[in-house]
Amino acid sequence: MAGIVLLACLGLVGYGMLDTEKPPKPRAVPTAEVTYEVTGTGTAEISYLARSEDGTATVEKGVTLPWKKSVRAPLGKAPAVAVVLDGKGGQAACALAIRGKHVQRATATGEYGRATCTGELLSGDGAG
Repeated sequence: MAGIVLLACLGLVGYGMLDTEKPPKPRAVPTAEVTYEVTGTGTAEISYLARSEDGTATVEKGVTLPWKKSVRAPLGKAPAVAVVLDGKGGQAACALAIRGKHVQRATATGEYGRATCTGELLSGDGAG
C-alpha cells in the first residue's frame, strides 16, 4: 500500500515538473509620446506624468529654467506638467505637446507662481 502511495506522489511531482506551460506575460501598456516644456527664468519644482502604469507623477525639485523632457505616457491617463516657482519668483510658461502637436500653454509669475498644462491620451488614439 505504501508503494502505491509513493508512486502516486512521485507521479504527481513528475507531472508538475513536466508541465512547462508558462504563465502569460503581462500586456504592455500602450503609450504615446508626450513633450513637456517649461521656459522662463528662475528656479522651480516641476511635476509631470511619465511611463508609470499607476499614473503617479514624477517630481523634479530645484530645476533651473528652461527645462524640456519627452516621455512615453500611458494611454488613458491625462498627461500633465505643473510648475511652481520658488520664493525668489520669476516667470515661467509650461507647454504640452502630444505626438508633436501642441495642446496647451499656461504661464506663472511671481513668488510661488503656478501653472499647469494638461492634455488627453485616449485609448483609441493609435498606440506607439
